[in-house]
Amino acid sequence: MSVRIDIAGLRPERVAVVPSPLAELGMALHALAEPGHHPGLQAWVTGVTARLDPHLADRMCEADFLWRTTFSDLFMPFAGIAGRTTLPGASIAEDLDLLDKLTDEQFVDAALEFTCALPYSSQGPSALSDRALHRRALELAASRGPQQVRFAERLLADPPRIRAWFRQFVADCDEAFFADTWSRLSHQLAADARHKTDLLRRKGLAEALTAVSPAVTLDEAESRISVDKLGTGHSATAEGGLLLIPTSLGWPHLSVLHRYGWQPTLHYPVGSPELASPPSVEQLTLRLTALSHPVRMRLCRHLARSACTTSELAQVHGMTAPEISRHLSVLKKAGLITTRRRGRYVLHQLDVTVVARLGSDFLEGILR
Repeated sequence: MSVRIDIAGLRPERVAVVPSPLAELGMALHALAEPGHHPGLQAWVTGVTARLDPHLADRMCEADFLWRTTFSDLFMPFAGIAGRTTLPGASIAEDLDLLDKLTDEQFVDAALEFTCALPYSSQGPSALSDRALHRRALELAASRGPQQVRFAERLLADPPRIRAWFRQFVADCDEAFFADTWSRLSHQLAADARHKTDLLRRKGLAEALTAVSPAVTLDEAESRISVDKLGTGHSATAEGGLLLIPTSLGWPHLSVLHRYGWQPTLHYPVGSPELASPPSVEQLTLRLTALSHPVRMRLCRHLARSACTTSELAQVHGMTAPEISRHLSVLKKAGLITTRRRGRYVLHQLDVTVVARLGSDFLEGILR
């Protein structure tokens, strides 16, 4: 599974690495709503929450589905501007000005992403103009709770009103807590953007994407970028560009904006505790599957304590050597055991470090 971006015909100068204050505010709101996703930000979350005005806190609950369960593309409006080459603004005010340039259809479709009512990677009608889709959006919003249905009803009935509400809400968040946060984070993000831009110029797109995340790869023969995620999607740069947006608050999320007609955008974490080479989704699946078998669980118990030969394991578990070998092969393919030769004996041992990482690897994989 992966999200693919077709970059055939993409000119080097159309690839840009630029921080976005509005995109970072979206990540900040997500971290405040889901602090469990971001254990490294607990001190920041506690500090912001303690100082938050109760009225603003209530307003944050009104539409938190825009950043709690999904990352609404409203926080990256630059990607939706006609021509698909617009860069993020240098301030919240500039990003909000870009948000104002989106059509009502674009705004509504991006805001309704939490209902999953609309086609994302392909062209389709808008909920503003299609009555069947309008009803479906309200049905799906209702299934998620009263807050969501009230928001969806107001959004579909009066888009300018919700646009004004959202703009004022963002401005109030900026004044209340985000301006101070951005003043501290923007230097790190700017430095990362300069580094990735330098890689682009000196070593090319493949090197820059590898630096973004080991989960992002470039197939130059196919002119395609693949992002290893537990999900599928596709997009194309066409005549537009490709944006790489760094975030300091986003780990473990590696987000891909691949909305039809919008500029493809990778929103990637920097300065994170992410492993240098996190396992692919396929490798993670292999490891979890390997450990799900009761025999292999018992083998791991012995192999965690000491290195054993196939014959020793067969004797302890009352199984034949070929049966043990088949189970060891599965564990080895999953990267869970190591082998070494001592004379004519081959010893197997559990890689405790890899197993210990499985919890964080699993969390990173499903949240990536």
